[in-house]
Amino acid sequence: MTDVITAILEINPKAEVSCNNNDMDTIIWHNDTTPIPIADIEAKMAELQAKYDAEEWKRNRQSEYPTREDCIHALLDGGDTLTELQEKRQEIKVKYPKS
Repeated sequence: MTDVITAILEINPKAEVSCNNNDMDTIIWHNDTTPIPIADIEAKMAELQAKYDAEEWKRNRQSEYPTREDCIHALLDGGDTLTELQEKRQEIKVKYPKS
């Protein structure tokens, strides 16, 4: 879940604000920051959550891809190791397609 402060700073990067336990009822605007309507904050939170959810495939792929070290060794060693890594990457892409 996206937090309140992140959403506020997406709307107004210069906002000076605090809140307790991600509770919008406890938002305190500091140093003459113009308050943002709760509905706008909720809409931004929904937008950020949707963006995060839509990129699940990317996070899943990243956790299963070969490491950089594996790729470097495969490039330096050549041969079947590189082909195997390329095949593994393709399998992961099929397993976690872009949404």
